[in-house]
Amino acid sequence: MMKNRFKHLILLVFITAIAVTTGVASDAMAAQSRIKDIVDIEGVRDNVLVGYGIVVGLNGTGDSINNSPFTKESTISMLERMGVMVRDQNLKTNNVAAVIVTATLPPFANQGSKIDITVSALGDASDLRGGTLLATPLTAADSEVYAIAQGAIVTGGFSAGGDAEGVTKNVPTNGRIANGAIIEREIDFDLNQLHSIRLSLRNPDFTTSRRIANEINKYLKAPAAYASDPSTVHLRIPKDYKAGMVSLITDVEQLRVEPDNIAKIVIDEGSGTIVMGHNVRISEVAIAQGSLTIRITETPQVSQPAPFSQVGNTEVVPRTSVSVNDDADRKITVMNSGVTLQQLVESLNNLGIGPRDIITILQSIKAAGAIQAELEVI
Repeated sequence: MMKNRFKHLILLVFITAIAVTTGVASDAMAAQSRIKDIVDIEGVRDNVLVGYGIVVGLNGTGDSINNSPFTKESTISMLERMGVMVRDQNLKTNNVAAVIVTATLPPFANQGSKIDITVSALGDASDLRGGTLLATPLTAADSEVYAIAQGAIVTGGFSAGGDAEGVTKNVPTNGRIANGAIIEREIDFDLNQLHSIRLSLRNPDFTTSRRIANEINKYLKAPAAYASDPSTVHLRIPKDYKAGMVSLITDVEQLRVEPDNIAKIVIDEGSGTIVMGHNVRISEVAIAQGSLTIRITETPQVSQPAPFSQVGNTEVVPRTSVSVNDDADRKITVMNSGVTLQQLVESLNNLGIGPRDIITILQSIKAAGAIQAELEVI
């Protein structure tokens, strides 16, 4: 009987040890990120496209021809290309709108594939709903045409109203066309012919860049990567690696590293938002927070004589109430040296302090030199 109990005890301790070890491993894995999620690869990038176009088919919500000369000239030029001469005519249509078309050309996009586009009103059009964008060339920074856009516009809002009242939902002068542009020209870039590339960290950090290089070298069992600065890791194909650069990137980007970040506190005073990193540490400091509130309330009363009285006048008697709150019941708290983010938040919450007051306290702690973190106010 004792032997069975002893076996069960050993089994329980063994299972507990496995659970604790698994929990630690899970936390470590949760803190790690794939290399592909924290770096950008040199040459693998988007390119922005822009174009000027005409939207037709609007239900009287287009540009005012007299107020938008560019819309008038564009409409006349479009009609002349189609063989319709209206140069000397007085155009009064309000079913046409001039727009700016924008799109993003993804890396390695092939000729003939389609991309989404965004259409935005340029003149005084009130609503692009129901309009159709005519063929619009989209150019890049080199002034070359890379795509042609056309199609029916879908807006996420509307605008309607009368002489006395109107209603507008979202932004009806902005819309999108899914798969609205066809790529006509490819960007010539052969990644597989490269023998070395650079990995750019999205959040530059010396420790993270070195960890990435070490993890890659450990996986390839060769000194194929090295960090040259906080934001750049150089990677070259090892001599014994038989595949090309694409295969190397595929293997490397799945490796996991733990990014390291500086201790930083970001404060948005406009919205009262506070974001604190887990590396924030506070030296020993005492904190007390209080404010003086004075409230003055005026409640005048009317004093008048009794009914049917022959004497006395009706008077307005002022009544003023003054209340003062100096937060005398607030407490002071002491935080020991090296407290963590969680302890800092718990201490401030115990004082009953809101986000607005926490911003002031953090700035005061920083001014006292008791906070080991970068404080950024946006």
